[in-house]
Amino acid sequence: MKNRKLIYSKITLLFGLLFIANTSCERELSPQSGLAGNSTSGDVFIDGFTGGLDYFPFGGSYLDAFSVDTDNKYSGSSSMRFDVPNVGDPAGAYAGAIFRLESGRDLTGYDALTFWAKGTKAGLINEIGFGTDFGENKYQVSMSLQLTTNWRKYVIPIPDATKLIQERGLFWYAEGPENGIGYSFWIDELKFEKLGTIAQPQPAISDGADKSETAFTGVDIAITGLTQTFNLESGENVTVNAAPSYFNFKSSNEEVGFINESGVVTIIGEGTTTITASLGGVLAKGSLELSSRGGFDLAPIPTRDPSKVISIYSDTYTNVPVDFFNGFWEPFQTTQSSEFAIGGNNMINYTNFNFVGNQFANPTVDATQKSNVHVNMYIPNSVPANMDFLITLVDFGPDQADGGGDDTRQQVFFDKSLWVPDTWITLEFPVTMDNKNNIGLIIYENINFSSLSNWYLDNVYFYED
Repeated sequence: MKNRKLIYSKITLLFGLLFIANTSCERELSPQSGLAGNSTSGDVFIDGFTGGLDYFPFGGSYLDAFSVDTDNKYSGSSSMRFDVPNVGDPAGAYAGAIFRLESGRDLTGYDALTFWAKGTKAGLINEIGFGTDFGENKYQVSMSLQLTTNWRKYVIPIPDATKLIQERGLFWYAEGPENGIGYSFWIDELKFEKLGTIAQPQPAISDGADKSETAFTGVDIAITGLTQTFNLESGENVTVNAAPSYFNFKSSNEEVGFINESGVVTIIGEGTTTITASLGGVLAKGSLELSSRGGFDLAPIPTRDPSKVISIYSDTYTNVPVDFFNGFWEPFQTTQSSEFAIGGNNMINYTNFNFVGNQFANPTVDATQKSNVHVNMYIPNSVPANMDFLITLVDFGPDQADGGGDDTRQQVFFDKSLWVPDTWITLEFPVTMDNKNNIGLIIYENINFSSLSNWYLDNVYFYED
């Protein structure tokens, strides 16, 4: 299976502002100018970069992944080459960067970013698009892209070009190894175009579904599953992930919750509100109904000595680096998650739950001197009569890799009698594994047909007595 740990989002990439020289000023800007005097040129890379465009890799990426290749190109004299590292490469875990202007472009006259591309293998680029600028990323767009080993033209539609009056982020990508093995791919003739064949817009929020969630006063809830789909001249439907600022949101009851242009709902009272949206004047498919029950009790604040704690998730302690709090193990996992804060206290809400993992493998945790695990958990409304809950600790072994053949596991079962609805409960248990110096994963799981679907997590840490 492809190494995707850096793409979860649902893991957010950490940006490193490392400037790579000699990547700009190979072409002159178009003499045309648009709104506010911004250039209206659509060119990004045509045998070289347009003037003023600079290259900024993401933090933790392979910094030398990008180069200009004069030997392998689709047209003209050169192309963009990207080298994706192998798993475990000490120079970087993946390839990823943005190509950004200091001044913006007026792209309102275009409807797509287009380019020709190919790879040394048929890799799936995890995320590729435009609108990432290390600032607000206000009009970020991304999609995954299946490469072939032959040159092929690709089209990334613009969700609503009227928004792109002064866009600085002209291109970005993030890609990991395929089945642990790195490879190379090329992009050429990268530019914004007015194709005139981008049709039938089909925006969506909440992944196009009508969803419902429980909420509490003081909670901020981000609307997710934001996409825009267009039909191309080829007859193919192409869907991109679109930033919230492309949408116009509406709350049906602003006395319960109001929503800002960033797609974040602030709950201010009891009751129910339904969030809908439109994009470019087209009603988006899907909605989110939020039922606010008023105030929410916070998890107990930990009081243990920080020197005796290794924290995975807590506002009281300094947390270790975490790869993801909701690793999606397709095709079986259904769990969705959202993080929110009340009064500066962060917690995670898991919905549509069947199982979920918290992975912290870079580096793994040495719990040799930490004899116990602490978890706070909250179940709203009612505890299912058939609830049966399992927590699994996974030590990745000397290779520090999940599934590397030297893993060890400890499983702890919990009965429903431990829980009281609408109350934070504390789960604590000893770490009894013989090997516990490379722990990298905690898994929470419904078992024996348990129907728990909605719960909250806080204060996950290892500690010594």
